[in-house]
Amino acid sequence: MNAEVPSRYIVLLSVHGLFRGHNLELGRDADTGGQILYVIELARALAKRPDVAQVDLLTRLVDDSHVSSDYAEPIESIGEGARIVRIEAGPAEYLPKEQLWDHLDTFADNALNFLRESERLPCLIHSHYADAGYVGVRLSAQLGVPLVHTGHSLGRVKRRRLLASGVKQDVIDTRYNMTRRINAEEETLGAASLVITSTTQEIEEQYGLYDHYQPERMRVIPPGTDLERFRPPDGREQKAPIRQELSRFLREPNKPLILALSRPDERKNIATLVEAYGESLELQKTANLVIIAGNRDDLRDMDSGAQQVLTDILLLIDLYDLYGRVAYPKHHSADDVPLLYQIAAASRGVFINPALTEPFGLTLIEAAASGLPIVATEDGGPIDIIGHCKNGILVDPLDKQDITKALLKVLCDASGWRKLAQNGLAGVRKHYAWSAHAESYMEALEPLLEKVQPPPQAPLSRRRILYHDRAIFTDLDQNLLGDPDSLADFIRILRENRKCATFGIATGRRLDSALAIMRRYGIPRPDVLITALGTEIYYAPQLTADGSWTRHIDYLWYPRRVRDLLIELPGVKPQQKSEQSRFKVSFFYDAEHAPTLEEIGSLLHQADLNVHVNLSFGQFLDVVPARASKGLALRYVADQWGIPLEHCLCAGGSGADEDMMRGNTLAVVVANRHNEELSKLIDTESIYFAQEPFAAGILEAIDHYDFFAACQVPPAAESPVEPTSRSEFSPDLSSDASAGSDVDKEDAPPGES
Repeated sequence: MNAEVPSRYIVLLSVHGLFRGHNLELGRDADTGGQILYVIELARALAKRPDVAQVDLLTRLVDDSHVSSDYAEPIESIGEGARIVRIEAGPAEYLPKEQLWDHLDTFADNALNFLRESERLPCLIHSHYADAGYVGVRLSAQLGVPLVHTGHSLGRVKRRRLLASGVKQDVIDTRYNMTRRINAEEETLGAASLVITSTTQEIEEQYGLYDHYQPERMRVIPPGTDLERFRPPDGREQKAPIRQELSRFLREPNKPLILALSRPDERKNIATLVEAYGESLELQKTANLVIIAGNRDDLRDMDSGAQQVLTDILLLIDLYDLYGRVAYPKHHSADDVPLLYQIAAASRGVFINPALTEPFGLTLIEAAASGLPIVATEDGGPIDIIGHCKNGILVDPLDKQDITKALLKVLCDASGWRKLAQNGLAGVRKHYAWSAHAESYMEALEPLLEKVQPPPQAPLSRRRILYHDRAIFTDLDQNLLGDPDSLADFIRILRENRKCATFGIATGRRLDSALAIMRRYGIPRPDVLITALGTEIYYAPQLTADGSWTRHIDYLWYPRRVRDLLIELPGVKPQQKSEQSRFKVSFFYDAEHAPTLEEIGSLLHQADLNVHVNLSFGQFLDVVPARASKGLALRYVADQWGIPLEHCLCAGGSGADEDMMRGNTLAVVVANRHNEELSKLIDTESIYFAQEPFAAGILEAIDHYDFFAACQVPPAAESPVEPTSRSEFSPDLSSDASAGSDVDKEDAPPGES
């Protein structure tokens, strides 16, 4: 009998840094560290399991002459059943993670396109770090699959550390995009069905800082290590070129080695280690010091942080006159790393991690797997590692005497050294093998996978419309009302192009209110009517409600709890019943007396309510389910009808329209007195800020994008395309509709967004 073919398809998301399946450039910069190795190894370990058919690691495609061409390959196999899939997002060049935020919506849209075109849809999404969490929330919502998240490092923890070091709050937000990062982390923690951490301390002391702290959804699963790659010395390491490179620095190369291996980062505290070594003649007499701190050609070309760390190390070596006793090679490859541990172990040396804080400490289990005892910081992951393996000593990373004492204790006790080495080998095999990690991982996922629901499907009768390869979606009040002449022109253009495009309206109004205002101003019934801030979808010609969408957004939606929580706040007053709906809780908002939007979001998070909060026109506060928004509803319709997002022109006029406009859609912000809510989008390439208000602004964008011909963002050097003749549009436009003459020029009514 043939064994059942495994069907699980797992998608890992890790957006920033440089990923490839060989010769990882670990330590190249702050974005290419332990997270890169962890995610690669996790993909391989999961793919080896019989209950997993495929693992794809989705990351950003980088086509840049300053890095290897490997990172421009769209798909790379990294083992049987495991691939790196590189997704285009933003500029082609390599960017640090702090500069990726404006491109994450594009990444999410392109990733969804890739997944929709695959032979199967994933059973879950596992995001790594805040930027991938932002993408994962959107993919999980659109696909209806569980989101698993691993933070690796957290923004609130980093902000506290930077503030403590004297960096000003505004500098932190500007340099690190910290507010966006923390907001993304809160949103991710609210949406994730499971958060995987490396240590118990992470859960209690780091995730505990977040409003969406839900320890019952968190599980400690320590990372694994490759026991085939990291193993005790066998003699061959003595002939390795990296050993000759170390010997070039050392007067007595056969002495035991104190090995430190990390990025050149101030938090790794390498300077304190050099000071401890430099101030102890006994330590210098006993062992040599080897510092592996990334790769460099010219110090002057490195970023300022790494440059400062390495400069301090070199100055300290000179201060203590440690030449001949300290090795600090400029280059090493990923293949050299296992050899470095083996060389240190063969010398009966010790590995040290003196970091100020260490979330986990992957290098510690690599050293242990190589038969090398460890000395490590008493903060973070090393506590668990040494607790499990009994293979080293914890130290205060700021106490030089404590560091020196621990190093000498390991180095000068031969029988103790052998016991620590043996304990480490046994402990790693028991607790930190990748096979053990993958087993615990799948056990934790099993309850989630049993609940996976198939993604929602639109009514079959309203699937793809023949020949319709593009669509216009617009808000109602701020875009179509206010100028009867331009509205009449817009309606005429729609009719002339009825055979090639779909017309959609996305509004904050309820269905009855939207229909009434459309009737009043002679706006033809659209092919798609998205109402109540994306919580309801209706299709022409008979306003057929999409029940699949309704079931999809009902996930973890508790409107009564939302209402009860917010109704007690000052400056927050419920809107009339006519503006409430099953999936929209609406309030009037008085900014002078009410808490800030961030504070309201924090209250909702603390109550374990994962929702979307919208403030429109400075006075209308609406709360909807996490899976509902104008942008998510638009993407759902476009996907069901086979319309590329790149062919969707979205017209917005307030903050509630923002997620329609980010990502791969073409977009226009019409000129009105509320578009300051969208001013932060002004530098986004595919968002056009029109000079004209209302429908005239949409017509301006149609010309700008040459929507009924080229349908693309014009080259930067070119002026907007001149108006062209337009042909063909939607079959559901009422032939007797015309623009109304009595146009209401006041602000939108309650609930419109």
